[in-house]
Amino acid sequence: MPMSFDTPKSFDTDVLICGAGAAGLALAIDLARRGIAFMLIEQNAKPFGGSRGKGIQPRTLEVFEDLGLVDRLAAAGAPYPPLRQYRQDGTTEESLLTGEEVSPSPSEPYAAPLMIAQFRTEAVMRERLAELGHRPQFGRRLAGFEQDADGVSALIEDAQGEYAVRARYLIGTDGGRSFVRHALGIGFPGETLGVRALVADVRLEGLDRLAWHRFQIGSPATQLMACPLAGTDLFQLQGPVPLEGDVDLSAAALTSLIAQRTGRGDIVVRDVSWASAYSMNARLADRYRVGRVFLAGDAAHTHPPTGGQGLNTSVQDAYNLGWKLAAVIAGAPEALLDTYEEERRPIAAGMLGLATRLLGEAKQGTMRRDREARQLDLGYRASSLSRPSRLNDLRLQPGDRAPDAPCRGRAGQPMRLFSVFAGPHWTLLGFDAVERPVPRAGLRIAVIGDGGDLVDEGGHIAGAYGLAAGQWALVRPDGYLAALVETDELDQALRAFFEDGPATSSLA
Repeated sequence: MPMSFDTPKSFDTDVLICGAGAAGLALAIDLARRGIAFMLIEQNAKPFGGSRGKGIQPRTLEVFEDLGLVDRLAAAGAPYPPLRQYRQDGTTEESLLTGEEVSPSPSEPYAAPLMIAQFRTEAVMRERLAELGHRPQFGRRLAGFEQDADGVSALIEDAQGEYAVRARYLIGTDGGRSFVRHALGIGFPGETLGVRALVADVRLEGLDRLAWHRFQIGSPATQLMACPLAGTDLFQLQGPVPLEGDVDLSAAALTSLIAQRTGRGDIVVRDVSWASAYSMNARLADRYRVGRVFLAGDAAHTHPPTGGQGLNTSVQDAYNLGWKLAAVIAGAPEALLDTYEEERRPIAAGMLGLATRLLGEAKQGTMRRDREARQLDLGYRASSLSRPSRLNDLRLQPGDRAPDAPCRGRAGQPMRLFSVFAGPHWTLLGFDAVERPVPRAGLRIAVIGDGGDLVDEGGHIAGAYGLAAGQWALVRPDGYLAALVETDELDQALRAFFEDGPATSSLA
């Protein structure tokens, strides 16, 4: 890098986060609740104002519950409306986006995606961050950086000039055109998918808000969709446009486009709140880490919008990285940070494949998003953090998402396992345990059964976990199973995680 830096011995902050979109905000919230010092900068002068991503998948809703904002998001959004397809013969057909009715279950409290415009999602996240005592710094651009064995020296520009910041780690959450990724020289292979589309947030007349309207089924080049954005008076318009040339995104031009593609003259765009024309890409960074610098979110992977995977995968990147950064800063082995790429890059590769496949289906008139899109079955069985288990006859294995379950606390109040997991700690669940293990910093122990903390009223915990008396489940801070062990293995497993492993920290 052409810039020259003096390397100070002291740090201005532990983590410098470059990019205040959903990934950067999720990481900031997670670090804030763990008491980790950070700076969150954003080169744009004000928050993003569009609806580019509008679907929060069930697994991300679980993440947002842990981060303390799921109910606010639900209040700002709504369930997806049915998809109303207008056929060329004048008939219509309505269907559910999920293909069939889906309902919450004891182990999966969120069954269907939530619709909420991206600008509203990020506003709720900024509110939560402010409650934790932090705010993004808008209008501040990362101009360059160098790293050494101990930290990263960064140069930041704003309206007042330049200044240097010294951090232990730098995280690039700065989007598909990531400055951080380019500066590191990380390849971003993939493909341009041969589709250019417009997306616009508009106020219009002529369509009801009871359905997601889709016109020109079976004609990919002339499709048009108009989706009422929950919690707003806006519709999101989507449709393919020519691969070359300028696209007029004015209210008059969009009204004309709607008329051409629907054959109706009664649909009128009155105002355009935000609009963009973009070429769809599917790309995945060759690496997620170089030394003390990491990529997360769109800086590491870009998706076509089909399937609603991009923002969700980005938030889950941050959720995976946050607890690991906090643990290492507090004393855990540096090698823990290698598991971020190990775990998250294969997930992104799979989601890219899913979104690309759904794009192909969408061209043919199919908009169904099945269970795979909800991300509840994603996990890390192959991760080096997933301790091999001799309990091979269980449906669950280390690396799987730890299910929720309603239960009752011994004091008599209703509980859920997710409320036991909530927070920055690890959790150890014991089933009909005779003795409790020695307490450890950062580990919450909950014993289920006679004489325990939790009563499995209704048998939902037993049904979800299938563990017998004297067996234990160790749950990571991000809600995935690290180990499933018998009592005679427990001490050895806890030593592996809490003495020389990823939980070796006062924060865990």
